[in-house]
Amino acid sequence: MKVMKFGGTSVGKPERMRQVAQLITSGNEPTIVVLSALSGTTNALVNISDSIANGDRAAAKRKIDELEAHYRNFVLDLVQSASAREQANAIVTEHFEFLTIILKISFSEALNKDILAQGELMSTKLFSIYLEENGVDHLHIPALEFMSIDHNEEPQIGSIKVKLSQLLQQNSNKKLFVTQGYICRNVKGEVDNLKRGGSDYTASLVAAAINATVCEIWTDIDGMHNNDPRIVDKTVAVEQLSFDEAAELAYFGAKILHPTCIWPAQMYNVPVKLLNTMQPEAKGTTIEQNANSVGVKAVAAKDGIIAIKIKSSRMLLAYGFLRKIFEVFEKYRTSIDMITTSEVAVSVTIDTDLHLDEIIKELEPFGSVEVDKEQTIISIVGNEIAQTPDVLKNVFNAISTIPVRMVSYGGSHHNISLLIPAANKKEALQLINTGVFGL
Repeated sequence: MKVMKFGGTSVGKPERMRQVAQLITSGNEPTIVVLSALSGTTNALVNISDSIANGDRAAAKRKIDELEAHYRNFVLDLVQSASAREQANAIVTEHFEFLTIILKISFSEALNKDILAQGELMSTKLFSIYLEENGVDHLHIPALEFMSIDHNEEPQIGSIKVKLSQLLQQNSNKKLFVTQGYICRNVKGEVDNLKRGGSDYTASLVAAAINATVCEIWTDIDGMHNNDPRIVDKTVAVEQLSFDEAAELAYFGAKILHPTCIWPAQMYNVPVKLLNTMQPEAKGTTIEQNANSVGVKAVAAKDGIIAIKIKSSRMLLAYGFLRKIFEVFEKYRTSIDMITTSEVAVSVTIDTDLHLDEIIKELEPFGSVEVDKEQTIISIVGNEIAQTPDVLKNVFNAISTIPVRMVSYGGSHHNISLLIPAANKKEALQLINTGVFGL
């Protein structure tokens, strides 16, 4: 059995949803299909929720009406028979009545999660009706019946495995299943989610739970590219990556794949394929256990980085100094991306300013604190690049005109990371594309 996940752009228009139906019925292998919300829906629901939270219920009602009109037009184009349209419109009515009713309810975080779940619930139900209209035998299985997280908001893979296996065994006569990405239940049994981009996570968790032959992630680009195609003109798809290489790229900014998607597949050794809905014949990218080659494969950029430098003459030979520094970040649950040290200073990077003021205040007793905002981490990724001849030379030759704030080299066999001003990001990526990849 395999898993096929389709993102918002892959189901964002009726013609694309019809194309998805062709893709999932083109093979003979039993399949679980994971769908995101229609493109733009989650953002619209976030805006609706924010308006309610801010007490502007009139604005929320306008946004609800706009979104409902979009779905009514979507149904009109998606299905053709009178009965199918009646079913589909009944689903739209049900969900938008819910959104209208909540305008009269006090806002809470639990209510926010309910609002955000509506997109996936509608996309899968509408897709199921389209499949029924076209005689495609399948079963709609609600993710809320098997997908769950614990009190730390981590997926309960054991529970997911048991519940999903039971659902599949109870319907062993079916070969095609449709479910929602992103949404789940928390330890209280309330509707919750796997955070933004979580449909990739759902697909990987489902694939791990059923020991799938493959987990296919279908998007609007033909695999993971060697560089950011939105910024750099000449990029090529990378045919093969190891799980470790893909995890580095996803964490450091490759937008095609959610960072959390890697570990369940890696843990259960399920290959992941990144494929293009609009170009299904393209090879895409295969992610598996082994790297199969050495050298640089791709580069990614992570924006919104803040560099913090703590300088202290007392640091020299002072054991416990770094531990005390890290404890400050641990206290505020703020992760560190990069770290460099010298005899008198330590520099770290973080990707959020949520507790920045508090962190700086607690670091000041250790020495002078300097903060540089609007930084970018450029991450060059490939198997054993720290041991590959000339990689470091080629990288620094390529970006000789770029001011480099920090370098992380040797901490991973797969990664060289550079911290540069965000203003130099585009130029740096283009220079690396020419100097390292020869494109």
